[in-house]
Amino acid sequence: MIKEWNMLRVAACLTIVLLHSMTQTSRVLGQPQTEFYHFGRILMCFATPTFIVLSIIILANRYNDKLPKNFWESRIKYIYLPFISFGIIDALVGNYLKPNLLLDQKILDNVLTGKFIGWFILVIFQFYLLHFLVVRFKISVRKLFPFSVLIMGIYLYLINHDIITLGKYSYALKLPFIAWFGYFTSAFLVGKHYKTIAPKLYKYRWLTLVLLAASIGLVYLSYRLGNTAVDSRRFDLYPLVISMSAVILAWGQSLPNLKIVNLVSNYSFGIYLLHWQFQRLIAPHLPIFSSNYTYNVILLFLTSLVCSMLTIKIISFIPFGSFIIGKTKKLKKSKMKPQQVNVA
Repeated sequence: MIKEWNMLRVAACLTIVLLHSMTQTSRVLGQPQTEFYHFGRILMCFATPTFIVLSIIILANRYNDKLPKNFWESRIKYIYLPFISFGIIDALVGNYLKPNLLLDQKILDNVLTGKFIGWFILVIFQFYLLHFLVVRFKISVRKLFPFSVLIMGIYLYLINHDIITLGKYSYALKLPFIAWFGYFTSAFLVGKHYKTIAPKLYKYRWLTLVLLAASIGLVYLSYRLGNTAVDSRRFDLYPLVISMSAVILAWGQSLPNLKIVNLVSNYSFGIYLLHWQFQRLIAPHLPIFSSNYTYNVILLFLTSLVCSMLTIKIISFIPFGSFIIGKTKKLKKSKMKPQQVNVA
């Protein structure tokens, strides 16, 4: 695995855990009423789309002309089955916290409509299918790119302004692939041509910081104009996700290949699915140590991260454990040079 990909995955993973630590702490202690805090949470919403982007970068890099025979089988075993497992686990935890919760209905909502933290997996599976169609019929993604961004922008406008609604199931409007279409085409082009793009990213790495600053400024302008939703389906996050990814992919090439980064990256899928459940259970009890908001956020972040990783490690020893928390790999020592692009 290319080391800067691991860095991008870890950055997205830890950002999500931190963002949700703030969410759970706010439910217990209340939310700080400052612009800096609220705007910061909006910026942190780049993380979930980044997970989607990285999955397509890797897919397009490895399989840009055809998919292997066992592609769908392995994705169903190690990605979709964990989605089902955690859809059930999320419902059970919810029923424990709220005994009057209709357990059967919650399980169905989670599994069929993605009404829990693992919803993004349903988007990724649609992109798997889209990737198959692109390589099968040799569709020009370069030509598709501007149309995908336009379609995504129109759709996000319609659902964010309640022009299209589904009543109590409106949360599911983020599931159709067109809500993330621009991310797919961008990531596909980057992944397919990564050997060419990576050196240019490194060469112009200072420019990526300028683009990142500009994209943050765009989100801030939108925020000042009244778009204050802390949600990943904001269209103004698209430039932020792309520029943030570019920064990490560019600067990550010059950083050492750290074992801790590889470890967290290896467990990131399970961390994403597990941390929310630990946080729901732990957050109400942390204020007994201190009522300081920052202290509780940091403690919840670290506790949920460690508990998630330990649980993943334990479950990985259980037969069929990979069908529950996803597949983890045995980490090997890497001798990759700082600027080497070694396509796995």
